Amino acid sequence: MILINLLPHREAARKRRREIFYAALGAAAVGGLVVAGGIWLWFTAQISAQQDRNRILSTEISKLESQIKDIATLQEEIAALRARQQAVEDLQSDRNMPVHLLNELVKQLPDGVYLTSMKQNGGVVALTGVAQSNERVSELLRNLSSNSPWLTHPELAEIVAGNVQIGKDQRRVANFRMSVKLLRASEVKVVAKAPAAGASGAALPPGAAVPASAAVAVAAPAPVPAAAPAPVPSVKK
Repeated sequence: MILINLLPHREAARKRRREIFYAALGAAAVGGLVVAGGIWLWFTAQISAQQDRNRILSTEISKLESQIKDIATLQEEIAALRARQQAVEDLQSDRNMPVHLLNELVKQLPDGVYLTSMKQNGGVVALTGVAQSNERVSELLRNLSSNSPWLTHPELAEIVAGNVQIGKDQRRVANFRMSVKLLRASEVKVVAKAPAAGASGAALPPGAAVPASAAVAVAAPAPVPAAAPAPVPSVKK
């Protein structure tokens, strides 16, 4: 007996394949959602952990900034204390500066030169005096510039020719004004260590304390008579 299937088997096969496709598509969608949810949860946990670390770091940074401010305050206090210490040391060393000044002037004044007045303003000393000739003034400038460890940078301000009465004779002299810089004890030590320093004299040991004064007058001896020097172009009449 021959059996003939008259049912639409092709449509039934298509229907089964369509159902399988839809089932696989739904399963893939559910799997994708599960994977995406897992990834989202993992990123959320990482972000939360990083935020916790950031909060810890912010707290530690705040502590360090507070410590840095304290250190800066301590450094300012240390600098202020050092400045006060330096000021006290400078005042202590400046007590002997008039002694060194007078001692150096006595040693560096050449024969035939005497001072009529001396005035100190800070570290600059203004000298006024009388010399037998311009050459004596030049010698004084050389002595002050190279032979004294306490005096430096002499500057001649003026030389004026004049006459002085010695008995019945009149002698020609040179009246001069100059300024010289008086070094402090700390600066003298630096100059003494420098290889280019030409100072031949040594600093005197600290003597008795002498108060600094704005002006010091020096008694002038009578000038030594000498022959009249040849006129120099720098002399003003």
